[in-house]
Amino acid sequence: MKLLAFWFALASALLLFSLASAATVEHTFTVQNKIVKRLCNEREIVTVNGLYPGPKLEVREGDAVIIHVVNKSPYNITIHWHGIFQLFTAWADGPEYITQCPIRPQHSYTYRYNVIQQEGTVWWHSHASVLRATVHGAFIIYPRSGKYPFPKPYKEVPIILGDWYDGNVVDIYDHALAVGAVRVSDAFTINGLPGDLFNCSKQQTFKLKLRQGKTYLLRMVNAAFNNNLFFKIANHKFTVIAMDASYIEHYVTDIITIAPGQTADVLLKADQPIGSYYMAASPYVVGQPSPLFDNTTTRGIVVYEGYTSSLRDSKPIMPILPPFNATPIAHKFFTNITSLVGAPHWVPVPLEVDEHMLITITINLEKCSKNATCLGLFQQKFSASMNNESFVHPVGKGYSMLEASFYNASGVYTTDFPNYPPVAFDFTSPKNALDFSRMYPSKSTKVKKLKFNSTVEIVFQNTAILNAQSHPMHLHGFSYHVLAQGFGNYNATRDRPKYNLVNPQIRNTIAVPAGGWAVVRFQANNPGMWFVHCHVDDHMLWGLDMAFEVESGPTASTSLPPPPPDLPKC
Repeated sequence: MKLLAFWFALASALLLFSLASAATVEHTFTVQNKIVKRLCNEREIVTVNGLYPGPKLEVREGDAVIIHVVNKSPYNITIHWHGIFQLFTAWADGPEYITQCPIRPQHSYTYRYNVIQQEGTVWWHSHASVLRATVHGAFIIYPRSGKYPFPKPYKEVPIILGDWYDGNVVDIYDHALAVGAVRVSDAFTINGLPGDLFNCSKQQTFKLKLRQGKTYLLRMVNAAFNNNLFFKIANHKFTVIAMDASYIEHYVTDIITIAPGQTADVLLKADQPIGSYYMAASPYVVGQPSPLFDNTTTRGIVVYEGYTSSLRDSKPIMPILPPFNATPIAHKFFTNITSLVGAPHWVPVPLEVDEHMLITITINLEKCSKNATCLGLFQQKFSASMNNESFVHPVGKGYSMLEASFYNASGVYTTDFPNYPPVAFDFTSPKNALDFSRMYPSKSTKVKKLKFNSTVEIVFQNTAILNAQSHPMHLHGFSYHVLAQGFGNYNATRDRPKYNLVNPQIRNTIAVPAGGWAVVRFQANNPGMWFVHCHVDDHMLWGLDMAFEVESGPTASTSLPPPPPDLPKC
């Protein structure tokens, strides 16, 4: 505890210094429809400032951020600043009905917060309905000192991996959810472009120019709706230097595995012969047969300066991508990451735990309504749950969950989310994949209440019900220390000795292995209502969510302030 007190005091001193020299970054986000052409068709999509992907935000650590969101689209909207801690500014976090009611069409809301004690790449996206499919962008936090803990790169390039639905994504998902079906994307994208493997897309291919001998910083985001992705550039290696805006021990690899919601800061050395090379991304999927996922490949082109027109008849070199179910490759990447101890904003692992939880994450079914037609498995609807509780957003309750907490209003949620699943069983045995006694979870809006500054350890345990899948579990308002992960059923006697308590990776989104488990730990030192959900949006929409209600601390400076006057009303 003395060590944690020291780090807290140091962080507080650095925070005061940072705020003293902070600037204010102010932007207007106008949410509006726009017609764009992809895959031979013109489609109307929701954008921010007419851009897809949306505008890049750039701040320095310690800056105050003011974003005026003006909703000129026909849909309700919110914006979530994914990975930003929102220290004592939970009203600005953004998930609809959790921390705020959505911004209605022709209305606006101003998000105000400080970017504190973190640097690197995060991102922003809509957290209402399914609009994040097109409403998203990179969010870059530069060091206040201007100095990186690695040689400064020649240039920095955002690489946003996404996907494209060939139609109105809201209409597509309204129908899919109504009939309980799965609707996969039609293409993956790099910076909004599908690449030359798709019809009418040769001119919609992202191109990156390199100068031989220079080093580039790729600021990567996986904004794809439902898929983990593999990413390669032919004949090139990467040095990964940060993940989820947390510096890591430099990790050299020729392949990046990145889950939905995750970010990566990656150095690329232009050390190959002058020529052209493909960059490419393809899915990593376990537990789902095709066509239940998008099994396509997106690619862009890397071109070296000096690659003359006389050579342009030759095709770029294509990287060899792994098969879609290459778990050993994905697991090697995810488990070889360790923190860079002593790096800016590094925090040691809290060693004393106040709350222990084991949370099962499961794909389930929901019975089809009488006289309805459902197109999911067994003619029913898909559902999902954590500890057999399938989350229901409190629509129509008059308050967001954070407002209900602040005003002590009842009837919006309950505080009895269980610490453990109701029944222990062989969670990952394929024999239980079609166990109908466990197929139908309770529908509820439950949270786990936490004391301010308490330390929480969670074992996320995947189950094999309806096939084991990799679930990227995102925690709002905090980052986790990832202590260990593995396959099969978690066993404390066997697995606790594997904990890395020295330099574990620090993530805001952890890809829980398919048919396995992951142990995370965090300190609840930020009052608010903090959403926890799978960042595979199908699963989130089906109910693979919960929330932590973190109480205010004992002083005014450790308490959540009142909501801003322009907070949207339900």
